[in-house]
Amino acid sequence: MHSGKKFSAVEFIVWTRRSIYCLAILAAIPTVLYFFGWKFLYVPWQPIAIMGTAVAFIVGFKNNASYSRLWEARQIYGAIINDSRSFGYILRDALSGKDPKKVKEMFLRHYAWLTALRFQLRESRAWENMSTAQFDEYSKKYDIPERLSKLDDELKKYLSESELQYILSKKNRATQLMASQSKELSEIYSKGEINDFQWTQINQQLVKFTDNQGKAERIKNFPYPRNFSSITTYLLLLFIVFVPFGLLKEFDKLGDGTIVEGFTVWFNIPFSLLVTWCFHTLDSVGEASVNPFEGSPNDVPITQISRTIEIDMRDMLDESDLPPAIVPKNNIVL
Repeated sequence: MHSGKKFSAVEFIVWTRRSIYCLAILAAIPTVLYFFGWKFLYVPWQPIAIMGTAVAFIVGFKNNASYSRLWEARQIYGAIINDSRSFGYILRDALSGKDPKKVKEMFLRHYAWLTALRFQLRESRAWENMSTAQFDEYSKKYDIPERLSKLDDELKKYLSESELQYILSKKNRATQLMASQSKELSEIYSKGEINDFQWTQINQQLVKFTDNQGKAERIKNFPYPRNFSSITTYLLLLFIVFVPFGLLKEFDKLGDGTIVEGFTVWFNIPFSLLVTWCFHTLDSVGEASVNPFEGSPNDVPITQISRTIEIDMRDMLDESDLPPAIVPKNNIVL
């Protein structure tokens, strides 16, 4: 997540410089050929304008869908924050004076669940963008915590050795940790340490965690539909290629009857570059937000949120040695 006021213009230009080079070349080739006599390269601008309208609609549709995925992911983690706090004080108050050790154990297991979930959500998928040059380069400006440490080492802080080995033997570690919480809760209930109402309250919180985990996994494991993504790419590419051809004659006519007659066609390069850059960058912005857990600078800050939850819950137990909050690096926090 970008925590500053805005991305600077320089950041945008550097981030898109590879596309700028390609777009400049695509604009320069027909312009040079036209200037040296290949007048037949001119294409009427009207059909290109119609194509541009279609591209604008489909790029706008993609960006709207991308924002919806990002905002839903943030809502999911917002619910996890609230539910974690509720789970903490309900569990603490239900067992305070009866089995404080069990409270501590279940709190630690919850931190482990948050950790396992964020590691699972940061795993790479074939359709994600972090392996592309522009995203990989920009990622050097900030830290992706899940790539700087191992899940095993992180879980050691919260689980006993036997439980750690059991959880690591499972495929979906977060699910199994929540299942362990449910099993622990059932044992506490069977011993009579909590009443029916308390058991129902705590169990409802576990169900909410499972529900939110499933929602996050749905976004992670189901990409923006490839048919919509592909047609956007193809139409955008066609538009970018044809724009310089459609503006050739218009810029050539600008100099008619003046001392620059025959030379104004060169304006085609910067103006075609500007138009195509706008469309291409709009598409890139949508692509940068469509996978909200991949580790891009626009991601939901699930690591920071998980740490905030841990701090709040440890504070409920009056612990003094609280972990430090995660702060932005170059205005980016994950």
